[in-house]
Amino acid sequence: MMELIFEYSPLGMFVLLLILLFLGVPIAFSLAFTGVIFALIMWGYDSTALFTSGAWNIMNNYTLIAIPLFIFMSILLEKSNIIADLFDSVYKWSGPLRGGLAITVIIVGAIVGAISGVVAAGVIGLGLIALPQMMRYKYDEKLSLGSIMAGGTLGQLIPPSLNMVVYGAMTGVSVSSLFAGGLSAGIILISFFIIYILFVAYKKPNSAPALAKEDRASMNEKMKSTKSVILPLILIILVLGSIFTGISTPTEGAGVGVIGTILIGIFTQRLNWEKIKNSMFESGKMTGMVAWILIGAATFSAVFSGVGGNQLVSQLASQAPGGKWGVLIFAIAFIILLGMFLETMALIMLAAPIITPVIVEAGFDPLWWGVLFMVVLQMAFLTPPFGFAIFYLKSAVGEKVKIGRLYNATIPFILIQLIAIIIIILLPFTVTWLPNLISP
Repeated sequence: MMELIFEYSPLGMFVLLLILLFLGVPIAFSLAFTGVIFALIMWGYDSTALFTSGAWNIMNNYTLIAIPLFIFMSILLEKSNIIADLFDSVYKWSGPLRGGLAITVIIVGAIVGAISGVVAAGVIGLGLIALPQMMRYKYDEKLSLGSIMAGGTLGQLIPPSLNMVVYGAMTGVSVSSLFAGGLSAGIILISFFIIYILFVAYKKPNSAPALAKEDRASMNEKMKSTKSVILPLILIILVLGSIFTGISTPTEGAGVGVIGTILIGIFTQRLNWEKIKNSMFESGKMTGMVAWILIGAATFSAVFSGVGGNQLVSQLASQAPGGKWGVLIFAIAFIILLGMFLETMALIMLAAPIITPVIVEAGFDPLWWGVLFMVVLQMAFLTPPFGFAIFYLKSAVGEKVKIGRLYNATIPFILIQLIAIIIIILLPFTVTWLPNLISP
């Protein structure tokens, strides 16, 4: 009887996890509860040490210290109204261009990603600031909603991505190299998104019109708006530059970013003690949420591995037709499937330790796979029915936009991401040239 239970435990764990998620149990506690229950069934009360040791390993991981620091930095910049300033500056320059507002959304989404590394901040911030402007100038709703979700999720790839920090900590791949590869992949996607927007804007001029001449900014207004974002952009360049050149680790770079953000906020008189204190409390709450997700995922992953789940996935991958390419397709499908149901950090904690060794054993470069993993994960943010970017934007727009229209708006951008994934697979150097240049 126990042999039968053990054999079907990996499948049973995922079934119980999905049931808990559909019942509305938070992802962190669904993962932890599933892991603890199956550990008790299989190995008795002594197995509860898996939970405590998992929590200790997460809290004792030096690389993960970057997470609360980058979160704190992003909240400080948010309270400095940086997203509004960025949007105002970029759209004043792109106003005369057809599709200029949608292109602004993509560019600002990338910069916000470089500032915060938090997808929710980009999607919600752009939804609140950009969407009213796009509707005012009669932009096509599908293009507007899709560009906001696609631009907002660029924080998944543009460093400092929190998910890359977690992935590097779980797999041993250099976080600095992941950042460099993510920047390369991000530039590819930004270019594709902008090309698509221009194609739509010039094919259907009424879907993304240029601003009327009387609404366009003067050169004086353009220069004035640009001045307000110079210091934050310098901060981004210093933080990422120090990490890429090896002067600082990602954790140290995050610390420099926090100090630099506070100094800029004080210098521009946009931060005071009250805002800094509130930012500390908010970042503490968000960090606590992330920590519980990581602990729950670590518990689930340890038990899943203990009951033979890793070996099962490895066997399924090895039996895929097509040799190593079949293994790669299986791995991508596995991530997309999990991405429909799981929060991204939980997905990384579960999938990365399981699937990465299989991919490396098949002969693929672990750094290249890490970047591809992140691109696929970004696509999962947009993939219905449970793409998180869809629900982030839904929380910002409320009842004004039905969920079905949000689903429909993601389709062109999902197809673009699929094209980018194919290019990265066929031409690996497109995402490895910068990491190899920095760390030959």
